[in-house]
Amino acid sequence: MDKDSLLATREWVRKELDACVEFWLKNGMDKKHGGVYTCLDRSGRIYSTDKSVWMQGRCAWTFSYLCSVYGKKPEWLEAAKSCLDFLENHCINHRAGNRLYFQVTEDGRPLRQRRYCFSEGFYAIANAEYYGVTGDKVHLERARRAYKMIYQLNNGLVADPTGMGPKVEPETRQGRGLGEPMIFLNITSVMRRTDPDNAAEYNKHASECVETIFKYHMREDLKCTLETVGKDGEFWKDVTAGRVVNPGHDIECSWFLMEYANHLASTGGKPEEAREIHQRAITIFDWAAKGGWDNEYEGLLYFTDCLGNPPEAYEHDMKLWWPHNEMLIASLMIYRDTGNEVYLDWFNRLVD
Repeated sequence: MDKDSLLATREWVRKELDACVEFWLKNGMDKKHGGVYTCLDRSGRIYSTDKSVWMQGRCAWTFSYLCSVYGKKPEWLEAAKSCLDFLENHCINHRAGNRLYFQVTEDGRPLRQRRYCFSEGFYAIANAEYYGVTGDKVHLERARRAYKMIYQLNNGLVADPTGMGPKVEPETRQGRGLGEPMIFLNITSVMRRTDPDNAAEYNKHASECVETIFKYHMREDLKCTLETVGKDGEFWKDVTAGRVVNPGHDIECSWFLMEYANHLASTGGKPEEAREIHQRAITIFDWAAKGGWDNEYEGLLYFTDCLGNPPEAYEHDMKLWWPHNEMLIASLMIYRDTGNEVYLDWFNRLVD
């Protein structure tokens, strides 16, 4: 390990974080309507005023978490509260069981509704994190309501009040996606950390998410983690959707799993279970890194086909920002937990 290099990288990361936070506070916050704008160019110019509901929740969570890690700052709390208030006042579809919209205008008029529960997920972690910083219980209550709604919808315990139904005809093909259990595992982690009084409930749901990922999506025979499978984990080898691998998703999943394994180990869980989950998470990372890395130009591909067929998505060979962030986090987590310098090498390749 080159300690000086790691320290220099940490300094670089901190400067990038400072620059990012300052950029959004200066250019992204809507002082008139509340909330945060989504579409900014490099100079900070807003080129579309429509607002992503995901971004309202993600921004509120980020600024709340900054307070949790680095100490409360008024401008961070103000930004988080602005996004939370905008979500509460404009982004909830009260006519459809309080599901959240996907996109709204700058003054909060609804534009798009989606069947997925990710708007609700970011709303939940944003409110939970803000509660963790402020102790304002109304935000915990909001987070809990959204959390329970997501669980019920993901598990088919209630009908979707939007009436949108599944994406494809269920009589023809029914499947399950990796996004639901892996993101719910992460949401659960935030909820457990900020609301320890309900840890038993969160631990139960986290365990269910882990079981679903391993049972249905992690495929030893294919050496990959599939994005979509049949209801019973069937491999849809003859259709494109069944062969899709998203390396960034898989690596993101691996660090959620490692976080859960480390939680188990630190709270008196079964040591052998924690070790097994952690090792399987590393395997998911290894498969995604090997299968998704562009050996010619470097960087992580966006999509691959697990059988080597041409991926259907036009953007499959693009290098997006977020997967590389996920891989930076996961590779350093593995190095921290195992001391294996292979993963420090991955981290350094990503930094480069």
